[in-house]
Amino acid sequence: MEKKEFVKDIIFVVVGNLILAAGVSFFLVPNSILSGGVAGIAIAIEPVVHIHPNTMITILTVILFLVGAVFLGKGFMFKTALSSVIYPIFVSVLTNFADVIEITSDPILASIYGGVFVGVGLGIVFRTGASTGGMDIPPLIIHKYTHIPVHTLVLAVDALTVLLGMLIHGIEPALIGLISVWVSSVMVNKAMMFGLHEAQSIMIISEKHKEILEEISKQLDRGATILEGQGGYTNEKRPVLMVVIFRKQFPVLNRIVEHIDPNAFVIVHDVNEVQGEGFTYSET
Repeated sequence: MEKKEFVKDIIFVVVGNLILAAGVSFFLVPNSILSGGVAGIAIAIEPVVHIHPNTMITILTVILFLVGAVFLGKGFMFKTALSSVIYPIFVSVLTNFADVIEITSDPILASIYGGVFVGVGLGIVFRTGASTGGMDIPPLIIHKYTHIPVHTLVLAVDALTVLLGMLIHGIEPALIGLISVWVSSVMVNKAMMFGLHEAQSIMIISEKHKEILEEISKQLDRGATILEGQGGYTNEKRPVLMVVIFRKQFPVLNRIVEHIDPNAFVIVHDVNEVQGEGFTYSET
């Protein structure tokens, strides 16, 4: 990894953990929101263990980091060490400000905005290929031995965390906590995809493919790949146009196809990232 890229990743990890800690300190902990992660567990078990959530967050973060180092190896340890150190520090520092500045006492608002901050923070850290430590670690360990998708395991762990809170705090706090979990999962994806070239891959099957291709080139300044297709029932060979466009260009393409061949068969796929001429560098 180049030095510039390494420094950039470090900055992203620090900023991501700061945003994550802000969500926990200003929204989740002050309003006792049952969310996922170590903050959710700390809040859930506070009435039982009588340990302040901030202290429990630090204890759980250290324990889970050590467990991850044992099961996931040195590579994991180096990537996650920074998060495991700075996250509890950020939470402790920001909690002092939260004690003075009350943003909201509405549990619904706290759950929504706490989920936004947590999701954005996690997404920024995940973009670097690093982990925030904490409750990211159990899913990673289970994935290593079972190969179940990590995002599925993360949702399962968060759901179990909220369930634990429901057993201690009741149903209504758990329902409010689920709002935070859902908002957080949405914002993780948004943060990870932010800045990428969202596009659509269009497959067009039409007898008038030449006319459609000409208009696509003329109106959208896009090329296309002509694939060879074969009807499953008729065994008749026919060309298939594959066009990749920016999402905002789809209405124009749709009008082109409808005008030339209303009977054309069109398949649309969402694409999160496109690299190449016309998308990531200028045409020459």
